[in-house]
Amino acid sequence: MQVFREKGRLLEAIREKKSEEKSIGLVPTMGALHEGHLSLVQLATQQTDQVVVSIFVNPTQFDDPDDLEKYPRNLEQDIALLKTKFENLWIFSPNATELYDGKIVSQQFDFGGLENVMEGKFRNGHFNGVGTVVKKLFEATEPDKAFFGEKDFQQLQIIRKLTDLTKLPVEIIGCPILREDSGLARSSRNERLTDANRQKAAFIYKTLQTASELFGTKSAKEVTDWVEAAFQDQDVLELEYFMIAEANSLQKIEIKEKEKQYRAFIAVYADDIRLIDNIALNN
Repeated sequence: MQVFREKGRLLEAIREKKSEEKSIGLVPTMGALHEGHLSLVQLATQQTDQVVVSIFVNPTQFDDPDDLEKYPRNLEQDIALLKTKFENLWIFSPNATELYDGKIVSQQFDFGGLENVMEGKFRNGHFNGVGTVVKKLFEATEPDKAFFGEKDFQQLQIIRKLTDLTKLPVEIIGCPILREDSGLARSSRNERLTDANRQKAAFIYKTLQTASELFGTKSAKEVTDWVEAAFQDQDVLELEYFMIAEANSLQKIEIKEKEKQYRAFIAVYADDIRLIDNIALNN
């Protein structure tokens, strides 16, 4: 397992691999790795010859400085976890100055409206930051495939749009959400939850499951009203938003159409810790 801090050294090693007709897989992460990340890495090792795991807490996608400061960071622990499961990984862990070439600002993108709903509506500038760092990671690693979890489904659709905009030759692979035994979607933020709140946060996925069942016979508005009412009885969990949207455009549903695929999206605060999740409604 090799750790690269500099883009130039990593790109040189990657191009040497490519000269041997080896494929490159990228798993971008912000560290604080858990089983969800490991599932992405596992899939990447099955589909590509050399996997690069980037570990970088991206400053430009945080609109809250406190959230950025509190985001868990432990590179040595992350590397140790990866070593328990994998042998031949490359780790890319640059500092912000290195990755951003000294100018730590977001590029502006037009994602065709994907960026203006849900996370984009509640987190100012978030997806410009995501698009900027993913573009820089793609340029630094020249991957054939990049692997992203469906927990951040809006982000996944944004990145697919990014590859269209930039014409970067990388295949985007969406990977299923990995959940804790309680159903809570695995997230680095879960480590900040108290044990009691972690148990209570399982209510988020239970609510999504019920919403999925209700969607078979109820309108989107009726399902949304039910979800909002359900959270009024919660003492720790505060609903920020719940939305049912068409899966590709991420636009809020008005009337159900049989040929379209829909997903339910949710963001919830457990005290001061923000959690997101989503579920397919009509597979």
